[in-house]
Amino acid sequence: MGKNRLEAFSDGVIAIIITIMVIEMRVPHGEDLAALLPVLPVFLSYVLSFIYVGIYWNNHHNMLQASGKITGGILWANLHLLFWLSLFPFVTSWMGENHYATVPTQLYGVVLFMAAMAYFILQQRIIAAGATTLRRAVGRDWKGKISPVLYLIGIISSQWSPAVGKLLYLGVAFIWLIPDRRIENLLMDSKE
Repeated sequence: MGKNRLEAFSDGVIAIIITIMVIEMRVPHGEDLAALLPVLPVFLSYVLSFIYVGIYWNNHHNMLQASGKITGGILWANLHLLFWLSLFPFVTSWMGENHYATVPTQLYGVVLFMAAMAYFILQQRIIAAGATTLRRAVGRDWKGKISPVLYLIGIISSQWSPAVGKLLYLGVAFIWLIPDRRIENLLMDSKE
């Protein structure tokens, strides 16, 4: 299988994930701005998850551009990542509907943690298949190493303060929003 087919499949699944997340948001009852207050936690959860899905989509694209051949291990690792991403609509809705209660916030963190682990496994499978450009670009990968630690701290701290967990999840998203040009730059250099 070529990487274009894998990328197209993944793009389709990610588009469906975003669609499901937005469909889960309910229209408020009422016509004034005060009617929006009860749905604000759901909307904010959606925004955070949309950012996360966008980060994964962007980095997934860059990572596949750096890959050479697609192996069976890469296919399974990609499905593993898509599985965890497919849980975003559920945990997003549950956390928002319950106004960031302890267990939904913790489960949201578990899904974030597992998606990060699945992404790491996919990255390692691609590197093992001979993607030397990706191996060089990843380097020490401080973002990839600190993110799961922050997710775990967020999951644990949510036991006492879901707000702290939510802030940690938001903090990781901001870390990843800062563009990481390592892969793009190496790909551009290799094409010249």
